[in-house]
Amino acid sequence: MEEGLVCQWSVFRSLLAILQWWAFNVTVIIMNKWIFQKLDFKFPLSVSCIHFICSAIGAYMVIKVLKLKPLIAVDPQDRWKRIFPMSFVFCINIVLGNVSLRYIPVSFMQTIKSFTPATTVVLQWLVWRKYFDWRIWASLIPIVGGILLTSITELSFNMFGFCAALFGCLATSTKTILAEALLHGYKFDSINTVYYMAPFATLIMVLPAFLLEGNGILEWFSVHPYPWAAMIIIFSSGVLAFCLNFSIFYVIHSTTAVTFNVAGNLKVAVAVLVSWLIFRNPISYMNAVGCAITLVGCTFYGYVRHMLSQQPPVPGTPRTPRTPRSKMELLPLVNDKLDDKV
Repeated sequence: MEEGLVCQWSVFRSLLAILQWWAFNVTVIIMNKWIFQKLDFKFPLSVSCIHFICSAIGAYMVIKVLKLKPLIAVDPQDRWKRIFPMSFVFCINIVLGNVSLRYIPVSFMQTIKSFTPATTVVLQWLVWRKYFDWRIWASLIPIVGGILLTSITELSFNMFGFCAALFGCLATSTKTILAEALLHGYKFDSINTVYYMAPFATLIMVLPAFLLEGNGILEWFSVHPYPWAAMIIIFSSGVLAFCLNFSIFYVIHSTTAVTFNVAGNLKVAVAVLVSWLIFRNPISYMNAVGCAITLVGCTFYGYVRHMLSQQPPVPGTPRTPRTPRSKMELLPLVNDKLDDKV
């Protein structure tokens, strides 16, 4: 009886963790799209900078003031040699996500972001000459095929937004590869990651945002009927983006690796559906099919990686880089889908 109650509580806890993760993630994405489209605040660099500022302040409050998370100490030299390069890639990743979100629908952007597993495998193979089992390469076929079908049939296609989203996938993959090379020895959780990287990202982004978008923001203030109310919404999206880090941390500690992978792909489907209900961007039948194929492919890719990681290596055969076996290893090094936090 007691074991049954424990099992039921574990299932309920996992479900609650996934739902709150979905809620924060989808809300941040929808709010950012609303800022660009409905508030006419078409300044992705400034939105990214506001998110970095909110995240830096939030992480400081959690670690230093409220002491909800212990600080992971980093050598001062490593902050510039290791953390700063990672922060630069982290910054580019977030900015490209926001740029793409300004020009293309949420559904199209989220589908393209699902291309990340393919770019990560290719870059690891090219840069580090890592061996991958043929089943890994085969599992990428539906992802690539789904992306091609979605791109060809996208009714609101914009080349600039498409390229921004695609290069965002490359930035995410580069971030993963650099993390293995630069952050070895440090076991960052999502909050400590933001604590160290968000201030650097703010320093990197504040000058370009001021020079490229400063005059446009002043003009927006002069013509927008309710600029201060709009700014509350913009800063609220930054606060929610930071809260997304807590939700990621919670869901990883409450689910298994397989559940995390499946929930992540279903989250994309939820974001696509909610964005369509709100913005009503046109989606053709074949476009929806392409999106579905991509998500199924991502789920299948995660399943194949997990299955291969559980198999004992064959003597003399290079082993495919495994998926994380412990949930702590799943903790995002640079705030993933904040790789979502666009």
